[in-house]
Amino acid sequence: MVRAKAPSKKQQKRGVDFKKIKRKVGRKLPPPKNATNTEIKSKAIILPEQSVASEKAGLALSKKGLTLKELLQQTSHHNPKVRKDALIGIRDIFLKYPAELKLHKLAVIEKLRERISDDDKLVRETLYQLLKSVIFPGCTEDNQGPFISLMMAYIFNAMTHLSIDVRLMAFKFFDLVIQHYPPSFSLHAEKILQNYEDILRKNQFYLQEKGKLKNALAGLVRCLSLLPCSKREDDSLCQKDIAAQGILHAFEPDLPNDPTRFSVVIKKLKDLTPVLANCFLDFIPLIHSTPLLDAQSFDCMLFILQSIDLVVRFFAYGIDKNQQELRVSISRHEGPDVTIQGQTILPILLKKLLGVFPLNGMHHLSEKDDDRYFVLNIVIAEVYLRLTDWVCPPPDLWDKFLEFITSALSERICSRTQSGKAFHEKHLLSLIPFIPKLVFQVGSYWKSRILQAFTKVFKNCNPESSLEVACLSAIEEMLVPRQGSPHLDSSDPEILDHQITWIRELPLLLILLGDKHPLCSKLVLCLLLRLGQYAPSNSFFAQEYDNMQYSLREFYSTCINESSICYGPFIRLARDSQELSVHELDPFVSFRMIEILHSAYKAGHIQIADHISFFITLLSCFKVFPENIFPVMENDDISNRGTFKSVTNVLCSYLSQMGDDYLVFNMLEKVVIDQISHKLPLDNICALLRMLITLDSRPTRLSEQSIINLSNVLPEYLIDVVSCIPEDDSESTGLYS
Repeated sequence: MVRAKAPSKKQQKRGVDFKKIKRKVGRKLPPPKNATNTEIKSKAIILPEQSVASEKAGLALSKKGLTLKELLQQTSHHNPKVRKDALIGIRDIFLKYPAELKLHKLAVIEKLRERISDDDKLVRETLYQLLKSVIFPGCTEDNQGPFISLMMAYIFNAMTHLSIDVRLMAFKFFDLVIQHYPPSFSLHAEKILQNYEDILRKNQFYLQEKGKLKNALAGLVRCLSLLPCSKREDDSLCQKDIAAQGILHAFEPDLPNDPTRFSVVIKKLKDLTPVLANCFLDFIPLIHSTPLLDAQSFDCMLFILQSIDLVVRFFAYGIDKNQQELRVSISRHEGPDVTIQGQTILPILLKKLLGVFPLNGMHHLSEKDDDRYFVLNIVIAEVYLRLTDWVCPPPDLWDKFLEFITSALSERICSRTQSGKAFHEKHLLSLIPFIPKLVFQVGSYWKSRILQAFTKVFKNCNPESSLEVACLSAIEEMLVPRQGSPHLDSSDPEILDHQITWIRELPLLLILLGDKHPLCSKLVLCLLLRLGQYAPSNSFFAQEYDNMQYSLREFYSTCINESSICYGPFIRLARDSQELSVHELDPFVSFRMIEILHSAYKAGHIQIADHISFFITLLSCFKVFPENIFPVMENDDISNRGTFKSVTNVLCSYLSQMGDDYLVFNMLEKVVIDQISHKLPLDNICALLRMLITLDSRPTRLSEQSIINLSNVLPEYLIDVVSCIPEDDSESTGLYS
């Protein structure tokens, strides 16, 4: 066999068509060698005055460099975070540049009002804080009418929103509006009350949304506090300062001009009151099922009761005003069953409230929970006391109510701690003005207990507290009743003992107050003056009044010796209080002062215009007591009418000696007629008329305008004069003879 020939080692190498390159995984492939480079390189083009920063130069910017216009646009962004940040930016601009708010407030509100119904809770809350802390305070000095009108339509829209959160937040926005612009309630009362009624009927969220319901109810209280209300218990200086708010009743200017709208409000309140009562009763099972009354439930219940109380005050105001045109309007629009007294709803309301009164939780309550129930019971009692003019409860409920009143007065004031005592004094304050009316209504058993409890409160409460002021007002009403008011029977030894106790406490209280609490001191002095004017001769009151003079020495002077006099707090009181302290000058001193002044005028030391002004001021401001002529005659021991008549005679005599009657008459005519037109007391009007007659002649010197002004006053004056003179008295009395 032939062996195959082996290949030569020096065999020629062949060429490679494609070179295989090994690539590592993850490395980017290089571009192909035949790739086209599309990169373009150039230098930056700078155009002057075209940068964004230069466009915003001189504008008000937020911390993020955005203008007000940009931020307002972002408030409509689809992202809630952007909307919220835009509101925060607007706040930053207005805080840093207050003038921006003045310039653009209408445009700003027109845009921001869209967020009142925002779906996002944080956006709504941020808007609320922006309005509350920046926008509303910054617009207080401007005309707020157009400003508010832009918001109201969106607030009403939010009040009917499908989301309960948005609806409740809308009431919070409206409460903010009311705080800064109270007339907005009177302008939109019908819609507002209807929306409150609708939201309170949806009671399925009471226990779940108590915090939000509390905010809505707080706004309702603020609105109802703007309604006109009865002043019978609010005349004293001791009343709580609700609207302290410095806010006038929003409805007062509208009453005479728009009775139709007033009747609509009554209809809405008639519908709202049972809803409020039912809302309150929905919380009662919570009281009996839980050991503690939480703060939110307490606030809701308190606001509901305060709202009911304000509605009752409003009905009482209707009775006090007795406005015939309103009654006609109401009967025309609502039918005969709806009256301004609210008589169709008040019995039902009373039955519902007294059915759960007094409120008591589970046993072993803490002091805080006990105080909360006490406050709620006090408000229910206050509502009831206002309703007693129309509704009388069954005897068992009546006794239960009186038991609470007496225990509240006698026990709560003796709290163990000073803070607890101050707390209960604050809340007893609302009951004290009703004590006189209550004492006149109850039988002897309850009258005795109530007077004992009241006297204990008066003697033990803080001398400079509001409760002390309330007690002084109640004592005045029971010691010196107003004309037409009932009198306590002083022939009853127990009642007389209480009255003497009150009188004997007054000098001690006055010395204790001194000049450190001038308001309380002035009230005590007023009460002492009224008591001195009222006390008949040879009566127990007169004896006690005379005996207290020795106790008052320390008030006027603390030490008297041959070398010096140390004056008491009297000398440091205000002038009006000092005048009350002096009570009445001796007539001889008064005449001597007038004589000296007239001598100074004749010597040229006093101008004639100033002297005439003094005469007019004296006759128009002289306080004659008692104000009514009958049954007190001028020779009565407590009347100063005879002194005033003598003063008038002296002044008229001096006037006739001052020069030409025509010239003097021209100087005083207009001023005297103006004073008479102010409807002064009868004695003062008569004295001023005598001043005119002294200088007048026939035919009269009165101008045509003066005659017109007098014709508006004289008919009523003459009727009052005739009505004051008893028919069986043949002799004329007083200054009118």
